[in-house]
Amino acid sequence: MAEEVPYGRKTQKAPAVSEVHIVWLTAGLSCDGDSVSVTAAMQPSIEDIVLGAIPGLPKVHLHNPVLAYEVGDEFLNYFYQAEQGMLDPFVLVVEGSIPNEKIKSEGYWAAQGTDAMTGQPITTCEWIDRLAPKSLATIAIGTCATYGGIHAMEGNPTGAMGLADYLGRNWKSAGGLPIINVPGCPVQPDNFTETVLYLLYQAAGLAPLIPLDRELRPTWLFGKTVHEGCDRGSYYEQADFATEYGSPKCIVKLGCWGPVVNCNVTKRGWMAGIGGCPNVGGICIGCTMPGFPDKFMPFMDEPPGATLSSGVIGLYGRVIRALRGITNSTVNKEPKWRHNRPELTTGYEPIHYGNGRNK
Repeated sequence: MAEEVPYGRKTQKAPAVSEVHIVWLTAGLSCDGDSVSVTAAMQPSIEDIVLGAIPGLPKVHLHNPVLAYEVGDEFLNYFYQAEQGMLDPFVLVVEGSIPNEKIKSEGYWAAQGTDAMTGQPITTCEWIDRLAPKSLATIAIGTCATYGGIHAMEGNPTGAMGLADYLGRNWKSAGGLPIINVPGCPVQPDNFTETVLYLLYQAAGLAPLIPLDRELRPTWLFGKTVHEGCDRGSYYEQADFATEYGSPKCIVKLGCWGPVVNCNVTKRGWMAGIGGCPNVGGICIGCTMPGFPDKFMPFMDEPPGATLSSGVIGLYGRVIRALRGITNSTVNKEPKWRHNRPELTTGYEPIHYGNGRNK
């Protein structure tokens, strides 16, 4: 299991608050897929959090441009209020990778709203600079925001990066928390809402500081690999590999990186415990990992490590399959004393009552 980030005392609790705003910035390089994904969350759902259906939580106000009723200046007012300290405390959620605004001669890569003083767009980087230091906590949602994702591939013209690359890995919020990364392309919906739930309980003084691994991911969500929760794992152990899609067997030779990827989707599923890449026959391409996508390409090729590991396990697996086949054949038969025969052959001698004696 990955190491925990050593910040603060794990038993320390934040001062209890009764109201929290969630200010959600989607102005990074993004497809808004994480916002859409979170609408499928069920444990807990966005509705449960916002409508106060969960006991002990502070009142939550959500300001997400995809889900908000407000538009234009009316919506942006929440961002200005957060900047001015009028929404304290608030949690900043950043969706989309962060472009490097310093590597171009003119224009901008990404922005939201217009600065009334200059008449110029307010860049994503500027919003992060304004809001992150004042936040109770800052969450990077999705792989683009956490580690740069697709936009940060080698040779990209925007210099895209993850939030921790932009702010620094040792950065802390006003609430004393490091950046909290919840990766996924898109994010697994319940992983995100459960992380928010933990932070809300922490804000209410009902939970200790959130435990994170060295890549700033919640440890209870990303402490195991895809392979460790995969129904196909037993086929790997027996060196029984799929050679084409549609097979129920282990798909590592078809390009699956599950044995080395930290993700719980095979255990949790995608929605209501159903779905999740290998669960429905899709290979794991490592989208929750800092090295995604560069270190996992080409996606459809067998991973280099799989060639070696599957070869090593090949002999062992064949022997195990043979031995298990013998045992399976043996235990798939009833004991001989249960067979139907003219005479009773179970070894049981009936008790006869008569003349005061048992026979």
